[in-house]
Amino acid sequence: MVKASLFTAPFGLTEPLFVPEYWSPPSLFDLAQRTGFDIESLIFTFGIGGIGAVLYNLVTRQQLRPTSREEMKHPRHRFHHWALAAPFLSFPIFYFFPWNPIYPSILAMVVGAIATMVCRPDLVRKTWVGGLLFLAYYVVFLLGLEWTAPGYIARVWALDALSGLSLFGMPLEELLFAIAFGAYWSGVYDHFTWKITVPASG
Repeated sequence: MVKASLFTAPFGLTEPLFVPEYWSPPSLFDLAQRTGFDIESLIFTFGIGGIGAVLYNLVTRQQLRPTSREEMKHPRHRFHHWALAAPFLSFPIFYFFPWNPIYPSILAMVVGAIATMVCRPDLVRKTWVGGLLFLAYYVVFLLGLEWTAPGYIARVWALDALSGLSLFGMPLEELLFAIAFGAYWSGVYDHFTWKITVPASG
């Protein structure tokens, strides 16, 4: 969990891509508004990275063990490094289309999730279930945010630059981000470290 969080945290530095095109959140020292960068984004990406990586195993009571050498030699693993790089390679391509930057982010993670499932069929279930689990987790916090600060989403998100579709006041794009992130990130640690998921012993 900690390793996944540390890996994810630097993605908080991409915040200038999204402020103010996607949202304009309040931030410590008004950093987001003045520079595009903020401390909160680093904390946010640190948090969701670790949770996304362990949520499936926690809920389904699974644990990780090393992949066998025989399995690592399977022909489909010749695409191992390309599959791992898929979201990072596809994001710049999607980014230059004339649309809100949240969409290339979502699509890049979907590409990464698909590449993971093609390269690692053993992670198919973990990928789609992980996406749904993280979506449920994320929705709880979005609803809590709106409940504790009514109107916060409408004030902070650039809703007029998005599709206009929402569910209980939550922008569709934020929900798509959650499920795409959960789908990709649920298996990313397994994929990077050549681990497989098995039922927990005992």
